[in-house]
Formats: sequence, structure tokens, C-alpha cells
Amino acid sequence: MNKENVLDKLKTINYPGFSRDIVSFGMVKDVIVDEKAVIVYLNITSQNEAKKQEVVKNLKQVLSEYFVKVSIEISGDAPSQAPPIEPQQQAHPAILDNVKHVIAIASGKGGVGKSTVAANLACAMAIQGKKVGLLDLDIYGPSLPIVLGLNEQPEMTQDKKLIPLEKFGMKVMSFGFISGNETPVIWRGPLVARMTEQFFRDVKWGELDVMILDLPPGTGDIQLTLTQKLRMSGAVMVTTPQDIALADVRKGADMFRKVNTPVLGVIENMSGLVLEGEVEGDVSAMTINGENVDLDNTGKFSFTMDLFKTGGGKKESERLGVPLLGKIPISPEIMSATDAGVPVAQKDPDSSLGQLYHQIAQNLLSSLD
Repeated sequence: MNKENVLDKLKTINYPGFSRDIVSFGMVKDVIVDEKAVIVYLNITSQNEAKKQEVVKNLKQVLSEYFVKVSIEISGDAPSQAPPIEPQQQAHPAILDNVKHVIAIASGKGGVGKSTVAANLACAMAIQGKKVGLLDLDIYGPSLPIVLGLNEQPEMTQDKKLIPLEKFGMKVMSFGFISGNETPVIWRGPLVARMTEQFFRDVKWGELDVMILDLPPGTGDIQLTLTQKLRMSGAVMVTTPQDIALADVRKGADMFRKVNTPVLGVIENMSGLVLEGEVEGDVSAMTINGENVDLDNTGKFSFTMDLFKTGGGKKESERLGVPLLGKIPISPEIMSATDAGVPVAQKDPDSSLGQLYHQIAQNLLSSLD
């Protein structure tokens, strides 16, 4: 075993409570290998002794298979990529203290389907019995009024708190409810940041199991306000398979990592177009887009055409070391349900698409619990 082999083994040890390993966090300062002995120098800034001891225990368990003596030295200097601060150490004020989990649905690029994904995941969680809040934070282009078919204006309490609208068992808020969805917003950054904070402080959310945040594209004022003001459970990155979308998603994911917000997983949206049909006559096979397609004994076929390449979501999830939560195909059913204001996870939860959203929602909730 040399130093590189040891580092490879250490990459299998995740920091407790996160899906990221101690090497990628920058906790491993140095490794010295001397025949049957090894010394590992760690940088862990956390004050949580239980987590430190868990790292030490896991490290010894992995390396004792290869070395007679395993020594570990821990210092408290900040590593190059500091691990997420322990929740009890975060200096956030008590915003949304009645909300157990806050999940951001994000992407560095527009047009990848964040709002559709956010609405469907929120509906799926509500159907699964959770108290859900859904907040549209895209000030310049709010989509939830259309996605959920809501055109009302929220009422206000006597203490000047907005009462979120309710739809499909969820509490919902969007800037589009206030400004009118047809009105363009021409604001500079400080106003956007202030409005973002008001959505947390001045809306009567009550007790929630989970709040889903539908973020705008990019890495600007709203994303920075979130990370400064909230203690978020994590972010879900939405991408389409092609390289131009992945390039922007990488920037968004790396931004969350830099501000110590864990990335919970990646969703590949618009992942191929499913073509289904039936061929008449005595035909056992056919060709679509240059690929052979088998037919069953009734002449029916199902074929997925990759319009935007394939595998982009898997590639990004592997780079981040997080799960690929799901691949959602391009579908007329999703489009028509979204335009009708009833997300497919709500409209037809037992369909293949509905089940896909429900499975992603269940996996997210399980990882948070």
C-alpha cells in the first residue's frame, strides 16, 4: 500500500451525516506510509466530538486491514474545502424555525424544468402525508401560478403577514401572486434580496415537514440570500443531458458546495422522448432513427429517442459523489398536465411518470430522515 492507495481507501469514508467523503472535503492533510504502519493527518474544524470519533473509528476500520499500526493526528485548522458547519454552530437567525427541512430545486441554467420538477415533487410529498410548502423564488419569471393554475392574491393577517395560498394540500407562495403574472419586474439586486428574505419572514407558513424552493437560474442574489439567511437541508440539481446545460449546472452545484450547502442529488430532466405505437401486419422488427426496435407479438413497440444525448445527469452525479435521483423523459402528458395547472404527480400518481416523481420524492425524504 502506497500513499495513493491509502487515499483511495479514505475516499470510501463519508463525513458523518453527508454523502461526501473526507478526502474531497479536504480533511486529509497528509498520509505517511512506512511498511506496516501508516499515519493519517486530519483537519476537522467541527466541534462535534462524536462525529470526529466516528471518522477515526471508520478510518481505523478501513486501514487496519492493510497495516499493523494505524495512527491518526487531528488538527483544527480550516481545510481547503471546509465541511458543512454543524447546525448548532450556524449563526443564522430563527427564520422558518417551524420548518423541518428546506430543499432548493436549482440549476445554473434556465429552461431545464425546475418549476415542473419542484411542483411535482411537492405534490408527491403532500400525497405521501407530509406538510409541504412550495415557494417560487424566481422574481423575474415566476412559473408556479401557471404550473398550479393559481391566479388569486394572498390575504394578509392583522400583523401584516401574508397568508400563503393552498392547493393540492400544500401551502404555496409566489411573487407572481403579488405582482400579477403578466407584469415584468425591473429590479436591481438589493430589492430582489430583500423580497427573498420577506418571503421567509413575512409569510405565515406555520409548521411544515418540508419546504420546496423553486429557484431562478444562475448563482446570483437570491441564491446568496438563501445560504446567508437559511439553514437549508440541501439542494437538488436539475439538468438536461446536453453539455451546454451541464456546464451551467456544474457552476450551480459548485456554488452550493462552496457555501457549505450539501447537494442531495441530481435529476436528469427531458431525458429522451418515449415513442410508443403499434404496427399492423406481419412485422417482427423495425428501425427508428437508425436503431432497430423489437416488436412484441401484438405489434406494439416502445422506443426512447435521445434528443439531447444521454448520460449527462449520471456524469454530474458521479462528479459530485451524490445519487442520480431519476431520469424524467420528455412527455406530452407532463406538458399538458403542467399547462392545465395540475402536475402529473397529482393528476395521475399511478402512471409511470407519476410513480417516477413519487419515487424521487420518497428517496429524498428518506435521505433527509
